[in-house]
Amino acid sequence: MIRYLLRRILLFIPTLIVISLLAFVISVNAPGDPVDRLVTAAESGDVANTATSSMLEEKQYWTHRLGLDLPVFYFSIAPLSYPDTLFRIIDKKEQHALTVMLNSYGNWLTIESYHSSVLQLCATHSQLSKDSVLMSSYHQNEIREAINQSEFTSHSLLDISNEKVIRSKMNELSILYNKHPFFKNQEAALQQVIKAHDEMRASPQRWRNYIPIIQFHPQNQYHRWIFGDGNWLTGKGSTFSKGLIRGDLGMSYTTKMPVNEIISKRIGWSLFFTLLSVILAYLISVPIGIRAAVKQGSFFDRTSSVLLFMLHSMPAFWVATLLLMIFANSDVLPWFPSSGIKPVTGYPDTAGFFEKIKLSLPYIILPLIAYTYSSLAFLSRMMRVSVLEVANQDYIRTARAKGLSENTVIYKHVFKNALLPIITVFANIFPAAIGGSVILETIFSIPGMGLETYQAILTQNYPVIIGVFTLTGLLTLIGYLLADMLYAFVDPRISLLKK
Repeated sequence: MIRYLLRRILLFIPTLIVISLLAFVISVNAPGDPVDRLVTAAESGDVANTATSSMLEEKQYWTHRLGLDLPVFYFSIAPLSYPDTLFRIIDKKEQHALTVMLNSYGNWLTIESYHSSVLQLCATHSQLSKDSVLMSSYHQNEIREAINQSEFTSHSLLDISNEKVIRSKMNELSILYNKHPFFKNQEAALQQVIKAHDEMRASPQRWRNYIPIIQFHPQNQYHRWIFGDGNWLTGKGSTFSKGLIRGDLGMSYTTKMPVNEIISKRIGWSLFFTLLSVILAYLISVPIGIRAAVKQGSFFDRTSSVLLFMLHSMPAFWVATLLLMIFANSDVLPWFPSSGIKPVTGYPDTAGFFEKIKLSLPYIILPLIAYTYSSLAFLSRMMRVSVLEVANQDYIRTARAKGLSENTVIYKHVFKNALLPIITVFANIFPAAIGGSVILETIFSIPGMGLETYQAILTQNYPVIIGVFTLTGLLTLIGYLLADMLYAFVDPRISLLKK
């Protein structure tokens, strides 16, 4: 058994690597810019529609904290013209514009020179003095409007790759600077931009785009996501991330809370309803399935089959809504609360464990019924079929021929082997607990993982979604391992190892 467990655990490693790769690919390709979502503060000032210095600093901070200033994977295949530092451009629009230029001209040296000249032009605005002698003859509003236009147009050059649009922006700036002499430094910087742009156009090296090269990146986003930003083995020195291997699932984009903390707060109720509903379903369905099989063709068998088919055909959300409309409706039967898992005012400070259970009991009955009924019908039918299949085996007929009582035959020889199919259902308990029931938790306002995942999808909170996906994959593997062990326990004929 130990050798079998070790072998299965070793087989888990490549499976987990594939799961982590898939989760990482999804997170990297998710739409939207996480940095923009995390930047919540922006300075207001004289400049409109441009990134202020505090916003840029905050963007740099979140980009570095999320590891987005690193290459994506351990290696990349790119054209010879691409530099190995393109990923350090924080702004995605700016990075996209440079990529388009690389594809058009293939000469990174001239493109970089042009990009640097535009940055220099943008930086000259910080040297402007609104109280200079050159500005004294202009009205303050005119000065402010001219500076805003200059800054906006200069910064827009960073995001543009179309030649005609670039030339149009340059002409706008040139006219503006000729009209206002206080843009003396900007005029000189603009000439450098025009010169660099002309050089870029005059010296293309497009052939470099057709030669692929492999670039290796020991430090990359995937490595950091798995091992954190400290020592990859011990985790020492980590600042922002300890890595998935040490249980760090990242940070929520909406609340900035660790995903681990969110899951630990939410998983309790999902686990409670999942486990309790499965236990109830097994306790009810197994006797029903056995009796229906033993009394095959009887009134009980036909009646239970019809009822179970009816239950199994009704969608969970419809049954949940029906339960609320009947048993949580003040106009019909106001027996239970319609939402939540405890009183709105919370538990009394003096309430003990059993007192809390008593207060929450009315809140959990309807959700528990909705959780249980569908698996109850499924397990009952599966148990009936399994018992019928085992009961027709030769060794069962031999047992009956020996004169054993029917109860001994059923509960000693048939029951144990008939459990094999429904053990498979047990393997789904753990992933179901981490994923929760999105529909039922939303309908009953249960603060579990299902509701949290639903809200994460609505708000595009990808770290939470990826964290749930990764944990679900891990728990699925653990569930199947436990199911295999139960198979061997129930039926020793099942060999865990090759002989």
